[in-house]
Amino acid sequence: MFGHEPSEGAKYTLEYLKKKKEIFSNENKINLLELGAGLGRDTRYFITESNIINITAVDYSVEAIKNINKKKLDSKRVDTKVWDVRNGLPFKENSFDGCFSHMLYCMALTTKEIINLNKEVKRILRPGGINIFTVRHVGDEDYKNGKYIGEDMYQNDGFIVHFFSKEKIKEVSKGFKIETINEFHEGKFPRKLFIVTLKKE
Repeated sequence: MFGHEPSEGAKYTLEYLKKKKEIFSNENKINLLELGAGLGRDTRYFITESNIINITAVDYSVEAIKNINKKKLDSKRVDTKVWDVRNGLPFKENSFDGCFSHMLYCMALTTKEIINLNKEVKRILRPGGINIFTVRHVGDEDYKNGKYIGEDMYQNDGFIVHFFSKEKIKEVSKGFKIETINEFHEGKFPRKLFIVTLKKE
């Protein structure tokens, strides 16, 4: 659906992490959790473009995780797991330096589910850890098109998208320090998105 090239969010995240050496774990590596990894286009990018990242890629789809495993990425630096993020996160407290997700938060998740997910992300991040996520925003041309589902969610072509305002981002990010909320465009449509950088204090 989104092609094979890395997302703009992943490119931003890698450049950001390269500059934030203070969040590195032991052995000068960043332990990064990727939620909603899909077919692994960003997973591959993180691993092939940098030697500073160990990544755990999580997705709801068994087939998606199988596809990532087929890419035969460095098994010492890549771990994969099938998991539904609505059930919390199956990791210990303070076990990751960073978390990244591209458009996971704007899937068919309620605001309450997103708030709970962000609490779980905060739990598994080390103090000073970074959570970077992208969401489509209310300025996107698809906003208010299609069938209204509720809570700024609309269904188009069989897909439900949850759109975000800056106010909603602040609502779901309580407990984090919001470092930046930046706007960017991606794809041919183009999709209009926010990329949000949160810090656990």
